[in-house]
Amino acid sequence: MKAPVRLGLYGLVLVAVFAVAGFTANAVVPEETVQSWAEDTADTTHHEEGDAMNGDEHEGHNAGASSLGLGLAQDGYQLTTVTAPTATGTEGELALTVTGPDGNPVTDFELEHEKELHLIAVRADGQRFRHVHPEMDDNGRWTIPWQWDAAGSYRVFADFVPADTGEGITLSTSVQVAGDYEPAPATGPVTETTVDGFDVAVEGDLVAGSASELTITVTRDGEPVTALEPYLGAFGHLVALRDGDLAYLHVHPHGDAPEAGETSGPEIVFEATAPTPGRYLLFLDFQIDGGVRTAPLVIDTTTGAAENGAGHPGGEHSDTESGTGEEHEEGAGHGH
Repeated sequence: MKAPVRLGLYGLVLVAVFAVAGFTANAVVPEETVQSWAEDTADTTHHEEGDAMNGDEHEGHNAGASSLGLGLAQDGYQLTTVTAPTATGTEGELALTVTGPDGNPVTDFELEHEKELHLIAVRADGQRFRHVHPEMDDNGRWTIPWQWDAAGSYRVFADFVPADTGEGITLSTSVQVAGDYEPAPATGPVTETTVDGFDVAVEGDLVAGSASELTITVTRDGEPVTALEPYLGAFGHLVALRDGDLAYLHVHPHGDAPEAGETSGPEIVFEATAPTPGRYLLFLDFQIDGGVRTAPLVIDTTTGAAENGAGHPGGEHSDTESGTGEEHEEGAGHGH
């Protein structure tokens, strides 16, 4: 068979294969989900191959994969020279540098929740959450003592506000830690948990695509806790990550910044926007008697505020390893 004929037949076969694949995908996956994947892919490609790398005018911080903390670069800013121990039980440091549109290390940052850079590390299954604050040297190199307690693939986020723009940016990369890895992903909603004797519950409907109000209540022995202390400029900080890809959501606490010495509780109200339907991992940081605890929670999006879904108390009760509060070396917790 001549070469042109063979190539023509091969092309027809590819067309048939893609046609069947497309039909199968639409039959198994809802059309809106397929469309969401397509939009996410387009946004990711846009940032990685174009604007995010050259400093041109871009989409806003709340659009595309980069704005969800899933990219190394955004708006000309890039996460570079990230280093960390590669195995468990090895003492070392986690280090990174943020470079700007001119390619040079950034050394001028605005304070955001009383810190210039918030560093978050979490394993791919949503476990081993840590939120700390490294220190920067004169050359723009951020470092913090570091040791991994468990093997696996980790996503490391850097959340900061460059002084040149005044706009918040979240960048991230993956770090592989050698050793035996046994994933422990969330198997269902967890709307109540206990940390160091404090009971934490979340109530509210997380509606995909719109701002949703979540109320988190802290009690102890059935009594409301009213001794929540200011921590990083708020009475509580909430980090929300999308289960699966760990997309990073910016969560806003309600109310004015507390005064020094002021206390509050038992409720902390936040506003969050879930970009897509699905399951979200919540990590609440709160401070009492000078000690910071992290409470892990899990909620699913609902179809509307009227639905009595997983956003209400009464879900699975769990005291998971990421909620022990032991990971806070010099501070943790960060809600926007």
